[in-house]
Amino acid sequence: MENFTSNLSTKIFFGEGEIQKLGEEILLHGKRVLFIYGKSSIKRVGIYDKVIEQFRSNNIFYKEVSGVDPNPDIKTVREAKKVIIENNLDFILAVGGGSVIDCSKAISAAAMYSGDPWDFLEYKVSVEKALPIGAVLTLAATGSEMNGGSVISNREINMKRSFRSDLLKPVFSILDPTYTYSVSKYHTAAGAVDIFVHVTEQYFSNVKGTFIQDRLCESVIKTVIEYGRKAVENPEDYEARANLMWGATIGLNGLLGFGKVTDWATHMIEHELSAFYELTHGMGLAIILPNWMSYVLDEDNSKIFADLGRGVFYISEKDDYKAAKETILKTREFFNSLGAPSTLREVDIDSTHFKQMAKQSVKYGEIGNFKKLGEEDVLNILKASL
Repeated sequence: MENFTSNLSTKIFFGEGEIQKLGEEILLHGKRVLFIYGKSSIKRVGIYDKVIEQFRSNNIFYKEVSGVDPNPDIKTVREAKKVIIENNLDFILAVGGGSVIDCSKAISAAAMYSGDPWDFLEYKVSVEKALPIGAVLTLAATGSEMNGGSVISNREINMKRSFRSDLLKPVFSILDPTYTYSVSKYHTAAGAVDIFVHVTEQYFSNVKGTFIQDRLCESVIKTVIEYGRKAVENPEDYEARANLMWGATIGLNGLLGFGKVTDWATHMIEHELSAFYELTHGMGLAIILPNWMSYVLDEDNSKIFADLGRGVFYISEKDDYKAAKETILKTREFFNSLGAPSTLREVDIDSTHFKQMAKQSVKYGEIGNFKKLGEEDVLNILKASL
C-alpha cells in the first residue's frame, strides 16, 4: 500500500426529510445563492418547491440557472459565471445528479478565475480559489456529491474532459433516497453501471497489500449487483434506493482508492464516445468495461480478475485465468440484466470517429495505470465494442 492523505471533508445529511436542514446549512457558507438544476424533473416531483421554501424561510437571495444537460457543456459554465458576477453571488446550490453537480464545480472555479473556464479542462491552470458548493442529490450514480471531480463537454470541438480539486468538493450534500423514486428504469440502470465501474477502476491496480480497500470495493459491487436489480424492478424500494445512493457516494469519495494507483482507462474511452454522441455515460461504460477487461487480461494479472469474480459473483473456478474469463462474462451478464447494451451498434454508433477518438484520448499521454494504453490500444478496444 502506498502513502496517502485522507480528506473526506463533505458533510453528509442522509435520509428522508433531510432537506429541512438546507437553509440553515447554506447560511453557514453564504447568503446569495446560484441555484442550478437540470430540466423540469425537480419541479414535477416537488423538490424544487421544497428548495424554494428553504430559501424563503431563511431569507436567502437566489438566482436560478436551469437546463443543465446530461453531459454538461462549457457553454452553461460560461453563462452561469456571468450570473454570479452580475449578482454578486457567494454560494452555489446544485440540485440534481452528477451532471448538475459537476457543472456547479466548474462554475465554482470559473467564478473566481478571470480567464476562460475551459482552461481548467485543458490543464492550462489549476484551481486556486472557488465558491463553496452545496448539493441535493436526485440520482445515485457519479459520487460527485462527495468528491472534487468535474467532467465537462465542449460540443463545439467534440471534446469531453475532467479536472479536479479539493476546493471543488461540496461543503455539504443532502442525500434523500426518496428523491430517486422517480428516476426511470433506464437511468437507474445506467447509474448502477456507473457505480460498478467507478469501483472497478479503483479495484484494478498493480499496488499490492491494499486488502481493506479491495474488500470494501467488493462490498460496494455486491451491493450494486443486489440492489441495482431491485431498484430497477421496484423504483420505490427505499432499502434499494438508499443502498444504491450510499454506494454511489462511497464508490467515488476517495476511500476505495486510498493507497492505490487507480486506472480510469474505461472512463477516458467512454468520454470520447459521449463527446461525439448523445450517449448516456453509464450505458457507454457498460459497453466498454467488458471489452477493456478482455483486452488487458493476461496470465500475469489474471488473479486480480479472478479475485473480483470470486468475491462478487461467487465464482468457484480454481484456475485464475479461467476464473478471470468467467468474471468478464458475469460482468457483461449483470449489465445485460439491468437492460444495458453490450455493443455500440445497439446505441447506433459506428466506427466513423474511432480514429479521432483514439487520438484525442491520449492527447496528454498514455491512459490507464493497470495496463498503459496507447492510441492503437484504444482503437482496438473501440473496434471490439462494435
